[in-house]
Amino acid sequence: MRYMALDRPRLRATAGLSFWRLLGTGRGRSMSLGADLRRWALFAVWDGEAALEEFVERSPVANRWDAEAAESWHVRLRPLASRGRWGGRDPFSAPGAGRALYEHVPDADAPLAVLTRASIRPRRLTAFYRAVPGVDRALREQEGCLASIGVGEWPLARQATFSLWRDGAAIDRFAYRSDAHRDVIGQVRARDWYSEELFARFVPYGSRGSWDGRDPLRGHARE
Repeated sequence: MRYMALDRPRLRATAGLSFWRLLGTGRGRSMSLGADLRRWALFAVWDGEAALEEFVERSPVANRWDAEAAESWHVRLRPLASRGRWGGRDPFSAPGAGRALYEHVPDADAPLAVLTRASIRPRRLTAFYRAVPGVDRALREQEGCLASIGVGEWPLARQATFSLWRDGAAIDRFAYRSDAHRDVIGQVRARDWYSEELFARFVPYGSRGSWDGRDPLRGHARE
């Protein structure tokens, strides 16, 4: 956990890293009150493949993470569509990221990744976390969800969910036909739960390692 603070200066100085967030993780499949203190995530947007390769191969931060982790999983993602802001900016407005956005149209049966992120208004925290268990159950039961996890910058108020899906149709079934998810989205809009939010879809094009003992994209992702 100490590296969540100590690695920040090194990441700020990393060449070609245009946007990044070190994130803690929850115990459920979506945003939850419980925290897993042994697991964390890095969401990173790079100016190009060369900058990412340099980080993976030469950065003392990446090398130490690999050496000390009992398990790690890495996925490379092409931005497909995005709306909203994270910390007041569009993470995909950097030159390298911007060129990729919307350029790659996946096959209908290709796997996709989804990132949803929100800053929750303090007065809406109670209502938000009362709604989380229903969404968690829907995710567990949703056919086509390959994996998902709740992540966050700050305890309680700045939360996100990262999920992997068999295809776009599975995402749409969860988003628009799941009663729990549809009801929460209705409350978000009607009661103004978020002060800021971001929704993005990606095409996975490479992964390595394991997540809970397996690579959830094995047999699904395409190079």
